[in-house]
Amino acid sequence: MKKGYYGQWGGAFIPEVLQATFAELNRAYEAARQDAGFWQEYVDFMANYSCRPTPLTYAENLSRHFGGAQIYIKREDLNHTGAHKANNVMGQGLLVRRMGKSRVIAETGAGQHGMATATMAARFGFACTIYMGAEDVARQRPNVFWMEKLGAKVVSVEDGARTLKDAMNEAFRDWVTSMDNTHYVIGTVCGPHPFPEMVAWFQSIIGQEARKQVLGQHGKLPARVYACVGGGSNAMGIFQGFMDNAAVELVGVEAGGLGLASGRHAVRMLEGCGSSPGVAQGYKTLFLQDSDGQMQDTHSIAAGLDYVGISPILAHLGETGRVRFCAATDTEVIEALSLVMRLEGIIPAMESAHAFVQAFKEAPQLPKDEAIIINMSGRGDKDIFTIAQAFQDPSWQDFIIELAAQYQSAKQGREVGQ
Repeated sequence: MKKGYYGQWGGAFIPEVLQATFAELNRAYEAARQDAGFWQEYVDFMANYSCRPTPLTYAENLSRHFGGAQIYIKREDLNHTGAHKANNVMGQGLLVRRMGKSRVIAETGAGQHGMATATMAARFGFACTIYMGAEDVARQRPNVFWMEKLGAKVVSVEDGARTLKDAMNEAFRDWVTSMDNTHYVIGTVCGPHPFPEMVAWFQSIIGQEARKQVLGQHGKLPARVYACVGGGSNAMGIFQGFMDNAAVELVGVEAGGLGLASGRHAVRMLEGCGSSPGVAQGYKTLFLQDSDGQMQDTHSIAAGLDYVGISPILAHLGETGRVRFCAATDTEVIEALSLVMRLEGIIPAMESAHAFVQAFKEAPQLPKDEAIIINMSGRGDKDIFTIAQAFQDPSWQDFIIELAAQYQSAKQGREVGQ
């Protein structure tokens, strides 16, 4: 198979001006892959800075509630910055340091990748610019606040649907003009080669840990492993721990939004979803696009799952049947989120809750001596505004109104003082 391709998907469709930059990145990445000391440096760094290994939590109450398979949750929410994103970002940070670059840029949707990149830049002393769709800026204001406080410049992108794909486009434009001193920290297993392979490599630490943990706690491998899928980095991370075991079914859950029939979703791997092969943002995969190749608007209650494409690796794994794909609607996500909070005292991110939806549908069908793992890719505190709105919590609404009035009064006071 040609390097950088997964079946028919992948590649590196990049402008001539970036050829030398990608050649440099490929050399640095391949050297790191072949250097056992680099991986050990990465593992040690994550252990000391990012709370790895993250726990595999036995969800006793949920297991009892559903009465089928024993449910285990891989707790990437306990990773530093609150999600799996730090795994890839800190790895790329070590690579950037090797390459002698002084600035990093990134795109972000849910804000977790942006926050992880801003954190990494602060830790390594890099200048940092984060591109974020204006729609996502509004949904993820707490993460924007922290990115800025960490020293990053956050650029709100007003083009297109004002979401993740538009932020990625803007980041590529930046890179073309700043490649001598800048590295683009792509946040998922998408984009031109070597990014899909490289991000998957750093995220594989999730699956390596989960495999050892479930064997130690349950005594055998799980029947199924569930992960939400936007671009696909958390899914690829945990799936790699079980890829070689055909008896372990791998299940990717996409954002069903308001339902396939509505057209307001971000599903790329199910029949009738409206996706088709295309080349965009430097690689070939399945995109939600019209007959003219124009990218369609997407929708998800989870800002991190509304990407218009999917990892070329996952597109291939879905096409060959190694990964089974499903979708969860916004309504189902809120219901699953509520159940996990009430029964386990754990607050999943909106993205992660998609995986819980499908696991909850299937757990009762499996024997009690089997186990399933749900990859909880992040924590839900970043989603407080979206969650509170979905629950229509009156006390929260009163709080926001009162807080807004206080800010407005303070602003008027400052203006009078000027």
